[in-house]
Amino acid sequence: MSEQFEQIKEGMLQAISHAKGRPLPGTRVHHPKPVDVKALRVGIGMTQEQFAAKFGVSTATLRHWERGDRSPHGPALVLLNVIKHNPKAVIKALAA
Repeated sequence: MSEQFEQIKEGMLQAISHAKGRPLPGTRVHHPKPVDVKALRVGIGMTQEQFAAKFGVSTATLRHWERGDRSPHGPALVLLNVIKHNPKAVIKALAA
């Protein structure tokens, strides 16, 4: 097989291992903490519509998160953790 094929194959095997919860030795996987989205939104003092528009999620998605029908994951969960930590900084960064 070609060297390029072997590199692609190795990358795919690494991706499969990571997806199965077995990251490569020496790597660290960040697992963001769950966020009570409704408490976060209410604490900031925004309506669902304001929060959704300000942070780039649909109002329907926000409602699902708040009801517990769905849970935020991936980049959305990371963003929610950052908002929870420092909402003013996120709002300022998004306004720039």
